[in-house]
Amino acid sequence: MYTASKHLVGKVFRGGRRGISGLLEGYGDMVFKGAVADAYLTKQGLPPGILNTSAWMTEPETADKVAAGVLEWATENDATNFTHIFQPLGASGVRHGLAGQVHNAFFKFDASGKPIWDLNGKDLLKGETDGSSYPNGGLRATHRAGGYVALDATSPIYLRGDTIFIPSCFVSYYGHALDEKTPLLRSVDALNANGTKLLKLLGYEVSGIQTNIGLEQEFFLIPRDEYMRRLDLQLSGRTVIGADAPRGQEMCDHYMAPLSFSTPALACIQEIQQQCYRLGIPLRTRHREVAPNQFEVAPLFGTATTQIDQNIVVMQIIEEVAAQYGLAALLQEKPFNNINGSGKHNNWSIGTKDTGVNLLNVKQIEQASGSSEIFPVVMAAIISAVDEHGDLMRMAIASPGNDFRLGACEAPPAIISTYLGEDMTTFLTGYMNGSDEPYSPSTKLLDMGVSSMPPLEVPAEDRNRTSPFPYGGHRFEFRAVGSAQNVSLVNTVLNSITADAFARVSDAIEAGAKPRDVAAELLKKSLPKVVFNGDNYDEANQQMLTEKGVWRIDSGVESICRYTDPKNTELFSKIGVLTAEECAARQTIMLDHYVGTVEIEAKCFIDMLNQHVIPSVKSAELGATYLTQCADAVNTVSAALTAIHHETDEVTKANLARTLRLETMVDLRGTIDKIEAICPADCWTLATYSELLFLDQTSNPGANYDD
Repeated sequence: MYTASKHLVGKVFRGGRRGISGLLEGYGDMVFKGAVADAYLTKQGLPPGILNTSAWMTEPETADKVAAGVLEWATENDATNFTHIFQPLGASGVRHGLAGQVHNAFFKFDASGKPIWDLNGKDLLKGETDGSSYPNGGLRATHRAGGYVALDATSPIYLRGDTIFIPSCFVSYYGHALDEKTPLLRSVDALNANGTKLLKLLGYEVSGIQTNIGLEQEFFLIPRDEYMRRLDLQLSGRTVIGADAPRGQEMCDHYMAPLSFSTPALACIQEIQQQCYRLGIPLRTRHREVAPNQFEVAPLFGTATTQIDQNIVVMQIIEEVAAQYGLAALLQEKPFNNINGSGKHNNWSIGTKDTGVNLLNVKQIEQASGSSEIFPVVMAAIISAVDEHGDLMRMAIASPGNDFRLGACEAPPAIISTYLGEDMTTFLTGYMNGSDEPYSPSTKLLDMGVSSMPPLEVPAEDRNRTSPFPYGGHRFEFRAVGSAQNVSLVNTVLNSITADAFARVSDAIEAGAKPRDVAAELLKKSLPKVVFNGDNYDEANQQMLTEKGVWRIDSGVESICRYTDPKNTELFSKIGVLTAEECAARQTIMLDHYVGTVEIEAKCFIDMLNQHVIPSVKSAELGATYLTQCADAVNTVSAALTAIHHETDEVTKANLARTLRLETMVDLRGTIDKIEAICPADCWTLATYSELLFLDQTSNPGANYDD
């Protein structure tokens, strides 16, 4: 552990001296919204709450006043720069912060050289940048490299350090979306338009609807000095070789265990929370996850665009704060072999904008609308969307790290079914067959067997952690999302397929069909097929679902190629989310991202064998056989890389990379890990799993955490 970090840790460890008032002091002060923004905007003659809609952006005079308020707030908080922050494509798992940004000073200089503080509405609303080096999938070339950033009014401006960050979209000179956010916002609009129309046809008029999400973020914290002894962790985020430690997660001793005061992990997470609170990010949950050194934080729900922006910031803060505490944060989905990897469960729901009524909460929607028909129609549409477009859901989670995680008894398999629970399934089955019985989820009393404790009322049904997309009473939880991902694409897909399903239901109703008949037909087609309440990890069940025709795409590369399937490009084009050209570009970017990830890992493998493993074998005098095995491994991976480099077809290239990664390198790793297992410790120069994974056992208990 770094000496400098021990002093930082001591400030938090001793007696919780920060206290509640210190922890929450300044909550949201670094976000220009609500009361914070109103205090500055009313000085400019603007009404409170003006930022709640985008109308102010269309009036230059009003935009100038908003900019003046932002400038005053920023300078009072010692900010000197502003930037339009956007989300480049192909950044997940590679780019620190997952964002693009150019910082500009607030001030200009007059003829005498005196600085003049300046920010006008035009500068706040948009900017121009050269984005020719960002992944663009062929949408641009260097000779037409203009890119434009535009303020996103749905997500608030915030301040970190000396810079205010303006959440923005990034598009080309020709209007193509070059980022993750623009399609997300388009999908939000599509869902709003089609969902509001459907609700009106069902007799419930609302001002609009929006998607709300909550993102559970898992990650590892490991000793930074050991991390610096692993080239693969530094450059690729995961260990490409490494023998199992004598102890793993066999007893699940880490899962929800006490957060130890004897290691810097708790102090690190406390600091992460405090920095997030200043930015108005309500991290509510913190706990240990099941793998050694694995942790999770999760916020309260919020609108999809804001939550995604905040999650990107959370990921950046996790990495930065960990370094300050002598730790390294690993956000990659599968950093270590044979122990659980990390996910980012995407809890997704639909609510009305004006009143916050949750369309997936049966009691709320029935009470607000006075109708028992809306909930089953909405559920039927969503189930139909999962059935028809499960391939897009699989594509959205096709991150390189998920290659090693999906279906490994730590994440759902790559078979896109949905869990409803027996009560909901029975209700929808009855509704489909003409029953008028209302949905009334049952509960049960759990007798604790203790005289001093009354029975505990619990839901009648248990949670299903094996399902990719379970219904949780008021939300769907997309459990297969990868921890390192920007989940804009995930939510773009969920919004888009639901918007399309809502539109199809509306079209049928407008053509004269009764809503119940439309919903019943959708359920008859999709419910028996795609709804599965059993164990998704069981191989027999997986085979059964496959035979029923549920979307199953085991290969990440194959799933990426669903982007350009005609049914999918038609879907995105029809609802105005992505053009066919934009879909093709994104497929290219995802394939390039996959190949690039594999290339980094393969080069780390080669370098680590040449620079560490082979010298260790020689030092330990293990013999010529092991040296030959190492040399053969280097030659095999080098030859595979050469073949990938010479391939010109992007799909073939990605499939070669997948074979190298999931077959060749996995087999070779087994050989190298056996060598590590017999090499004397004083000859092995790479950090081992035992040194990387057990903070509780390996931290120095005598470390001085006093001020």
